[in-house]
Amino acid sequence: MCHRITPLLFDELQAALDEMHETGHARLPRRDPSAVVPDAYPGMQVPLFVADESGELVVAERVWGFDAELRGRTKRVFNTRMETALQHARSGRGMWAEPVVAGRCLVPVRSFYESWTRSRERRGTDVRFECPGFQVFLLAGVCDEARFSVVTTTPNADVAPIHSRMPVVLGPGESSVWLGPDFASLADRSRVSLVATAEE
Repeated sequence: MCHRITPLLFDELQAALDEMHETGHARLPRRDPSAVVPDAYPGMQVPLFVADESGELVVAERVWGFDAELRGRTKRVFNTRMETALQHARSGRGMWAEPVVAGRCLVPVRSFYESWTRSRERRGTDVRFECPGFQVFLLAGVCDEARFSVVTTTPNADVAPIHSRMPVVLGPGESSVWLGPDFASLADRSRVSLVATAEE
């Protein structure tokens, strides 16, 4: 499960959105090389793109993880299985019914991490995933007014040797699909290319 991401700064997202409104292309401003942006973990506030009441994208901050009551205890749920979300959307019941129908969002990242679970020798080692050719890419998310969760699916060939799940990584042009009515079609991430780097 995705438990760590390398997010962008709120101001970077706002500048990219402003540029898109002016020119039609979202370009990130050049980051000061001395700027250190820490990785984000569940429970932390993360800047992301959400749709406002008119359907326009805006930059907002949400806390990573929903609180859920499980067996009488409150647990933070920070990943949303695509299959479960679709089932909740169809039935209109369950914790993901409303977020997946009305709260789909975009989580811009420079990388995400999975823990190595497929090898006993390397079990627990964090593996960093990036999209080759892209400094920044988008993860599919769901949110409410305060919180968000990263949507996950069956891993592709790049992630499967390391973990049994992966985030729904959006390729070029797929952000509008995720925010539109055909979002379920994005469950298959076999065509997304990722590069893995294991932490020492």
